[in-house]
Amino acid sequence: MNKTSLAKLIDHTVLAPDAKHAVFAAACDFAVAHKTAAVCIPPFFVAECARRLANSGVKVCTVVGFPHGNTTTDAKVAEAKIAIEDGADELDMVVNASKIKDGDWAFTRADIAAVTAAVHNAGRKIKVIFENVLLDAGEKIRLCEICTELRCDWVKTSTGFGGGGATLEDVALMKANIGPEVQIKAAGGVRTLPQVLAFAAAGATRVGCSRTAEIFDQLANS
Repeated sequence: MNKTSLAKLIDHTVLAPDAKHAVFAAACDFAVAHKTAAVCIPPFFVAECARRLANSGVKVCTVVGFPHGNTTTDAKVAEAKIAIEDGADELDMVVNASKIKDGDWAFTRADIAAVTAAVHNAGRKIKVIFENVLLDAGEKIRLCEICTELRCDWVKTSTGFGGGGATLEDVALMKANIGPEVQIKAAGGVRTLPQVLAFAAAGATRVGCSRTAEIFDQLANS
């Protein structure tokens, strides 16, 4: 894989709660210089990120209901709409694991549907974060089915803040249970070039990582 192809797999991510302004700004500049697929930053930085990425071809990505997914549906919809107004192209929404554990699939579907509708009505794209470390196989499969029914753009493995990250087993399970219009984003604990390549081979079309520079260096030295 060459660097151009690798860059198009990556959502260059800075979501650390103590990151300073200079770190977010540098992430935008890095993403533009290396033409990553997107740069993923917190909602408060979306407007500035959109200005920095203007006409670069790099997408502005942010998070909704992050990192626990247990805000109300109305709050998630409002957060999504604000991010879109600020210039977000892609929104990564966290599901409510508490409701999933209760077996409340009606709530779960409605929660995802409401945010997906707000995003799609604005012509933007949504990634639905499962936080797989908290879920059993049946719960992951049902979420894949719901996201397929709702025509979500991606299903995503993890926030990176839930005590676990992306695994090849989860990507394979998700790939086997989504429809052809749904893609997969692997995120959480992705630090090396072999990991990125393995996730891509397993079916991920996006990989979220903060150590993108190190991964590019690994490619250059391979």
